[in-house]
Amino acid sequence: MSARDAVDLSVQIGALRLRNPILAASGTFGYGVEFAHLVDLNRLGGLVVKGLSREPIEGAPAPRLCETPSGMLNAVGLQNVGVRAFVAEKLPELRKYHTAVLANVFGYCLEDYVEVIRILEDAEGLAGYELNISCPNVKKGGMQFGNDPSEVGEVVGAARKAAVRRPLWVKLSPLVADIGLIGRAAESAGADALTVANTFPAMAVDARTQKSCLGNLTGGLSGPAIRPITLRLVWETKKAVRIPVVGLGGIETVEDVLQYLSVGASAVQVGTASFADPAASERLARALTNALVRLKASTINDIQGQFVIENG
Repeated sequence: MSARDAVDLSVQIGALRLRNPILAASGTFGYGVEFAHLVDLNRLGGLVVKGLSREPIEGAPAPRLCETPSGMLNAVGLQNVGVRAFVAEKLPELRKYHTAVLANVFGYCLEDYVEVIRILEDAEGLAGYELNISCPNVKKGGMQFGNDPSEVGEVVGAARKAAVRRPLWVKLSPLVADIGLIGRAAESAGADALTVANTFPAMAVDARTQKSCLGNLTGGLSGPAIRPITLRLVWETKKAVRIPVVGLGGIETVEDVLQYLSVGASAVQVGTASFADPAASERLARALTNALVRLKASTINDIQGQFVIENG
């Protein structure tokens, strides 16, 4: 048996076992099926579909993307077909593949989250849910759910009661004073894993026109520019919780993947890189085998959390 053949990339995230730790991130990979002619979806550890809401959302005005130094701004505005159309039109196509599919769920009030999950619970072909709690709670003045531990506990607890059949991941906001505290609140309310973290609110202005480079005034910053920040957030979250952490933010190379794994991430999500290279997730999954061979490691567990172990 060759060294490559001896490598096992599979990872366990709660009750969910993935063939490798590379997932396509929500909002950057459509519903997955749009990339099937460019990427072998079965080679991915999983994919997270773009956020699903109770009703369809048209999204933000164009332009929706703007390149920035070492990154990208996006203001898509959570455009999606709505959960019912997803179940009827997208999910049957996704069931043809063997990769794990997670549904990203968002809402503007607690009842929205519960209703979206209720509809998804009756459908087949999903491996789990990822709760986006960086959304405004319109019943409480627009405050984001993810900024307050009690709000986090309330929405995650309600979602947990609705999500009977499948694991529940919670995607945290990076704009908090203590992400470990927020992570513990989600864990206590029933989260099976945490995704760290969402994009950073930012803006870009065209100096010639004095107007926003986006259709909206602001957008979400992602890409390599934020990787050092999200790497720290993953490390801080992992120190605070016992459940698995999935890291994302600026991953382009296999070395980036290894950094996240070393600070304790059980898996990673690839987002902005997919805009430049739609096959980035598949490429990284292939490269990870060679990387483990070079490190004389045979499993992901051999390298996961080594930074945390050595540095306390």
